[in-house]
Amino acid sequence: MTVAEAVHKADIVIVGAGLLGLLSAWQLAASGRTVTLIERGRVGQEASWAGGGILSPLYPWRYDEAVSTLAHCSQSAYPGLAASLKDETGIDSQYNRCGLLILDAPDEGEAMAWGQRSKAAMESLGREQFAALEPNLSDSFQQGLWMPEVANIRNPVLLQALKASLIDNPLVRLIENCEMQGFSWAASKINGLETSTGRIECAKILISCGAWTAGLVEQLTVQVPIEPVKGQMLLIKAEPGLVRHIVLSEGRYVIPRNDGHVLVGSSIEKTGFEKSITEQAKRSLSDFAWHLIPRLRDYPIVKHWAGLRPSSPNGVPFIGAVPEHENVFINAGHFRNGLVMAPASAKLIVDLMLGVEPAINPQPYGLER
Repeated sequence: MTVAEAVHKADIVIVGAGLLGLLSAWQLAASGRTVTLIERGRVGQEASWAGGGILSPLYPWRYDEAVSTLAHCSQSAYPGLAASLKDETGIDSQYNRCGLLILDAPDEGEAMAWGQRSKAAMESLGREQFAALEPNLSDSFQQGLWMPEVANIRNPVLLQALKASLIDNPLVRLIENCEMQGFSWAASKINGLETSTGRIECAKILISCGAWTAGLVEQLTVQVPIEPVKGQMLLIKAEPGLVRHIVLSEGRYVIPRNDGHVLVGSSIEKTGFEKSITEQAKRSLSDFAWHLIPRLRDYPIVKHWAGLRPSSPNGVPFIGAVPEHENVFINAGHFRNGLVMAPASAKLIVDLMLGVEPAINPQPYGLER
C-alpha cells in the first residue's frame, strides 16, 4: 500500500473506542457527520468494560456539583439509550433499577440533606428495615441509606450494542488495532492524525482515551492531570436472589446480576499503567464480600480482573477544546464514574464540537479551569 492509498478522510476522528468514544461517534453520526473511530486494541476493552455497571456515584453527596450534574443528566438518559439500542440491534444491555443500599455511612445527615436538595429518592433505614431488603446481610450493620431509583447496567453488553450500531452505520468507520502516532499539520494547523494504519485527514479530533489521554495531548505541549488508578474486581457464581440490590459499605460493593452472579469491587491502587491481578486484592475483596454477605463464602469465585481508571482532581472530567488548538478536543478523566456520566459527557462534547449551545455549562470541565 502506498502512502497516498493509506490516506483516509472524515469530518471527525475520535481516538479511543471506550464508552465515551462510542457514544460520541453515535451522536455525531446522528448529526450527519462522517466519523472515523480508532482504537489501539479492541473496542471497549479497558475501563469501560472493567467497571461494575452502577449508574450512580457510590456516595453521591460527597462529589463536586460538576459531577452531580453530569450524573443526573446521564441517569435520565440511560433508560431511553438502552431501549433505543435494543430496538436497533436486538442487544439488551440489561438496564435494571435494582436500588442501592449504603451501610453505616458516617455522614448520614449530610447524605439526607443532599437528597432533599437534589430531590433524590433516599430513606434512612434501621436494622430491621434494611434486613427485609437484603435478608442475607451480616448482622454486624446497624444503619442503612436506601436509594431505590439507582440502577445498574451490563456495561460489556452496552458496549457490544453500541459497536453493533456503529458497524452498521454508513457514516462511521471503526478501526481496531490502530494506534495514534501523532498529529498531522498543514501550515500551523492540525489537519489530521498519523496512525499505525495510515494518515487520517479531518476537520476535528476528539481524544477520549481514558488514562492514556494525558500522554497523547502532551504532544501539543498541553498538561492534563489525568493519571491511571488500578481497580480489581471479582465475580462470584451465586444463585438468583441471594443478593437483591447493590450493597455498598466502606467504599466497596456487591452488585447482583440477573443470572445470580455477584460482582465484588473494587480496589484502588496507584500502580501506573500496570494492571495485573494480585492474590492480595483477591483475598481482600473476597473477605469483604464474605463479611457483608456470609453465604457468598459457599460459592466459587469464577473471575478476577483489573482495569485502569482515569483519575482527575476531585473526579471532575476534562471536557472541551485543547488550548491553542481549537479543532482538538478531549473528553476524559471521569475516574470511577465514567459509566455514570457517559451519556451527558458525550452530549456535552458533541455540542461543543458542533458549535451548538450546550444544555450543561461547560466551564467547570474546561482544560483551563
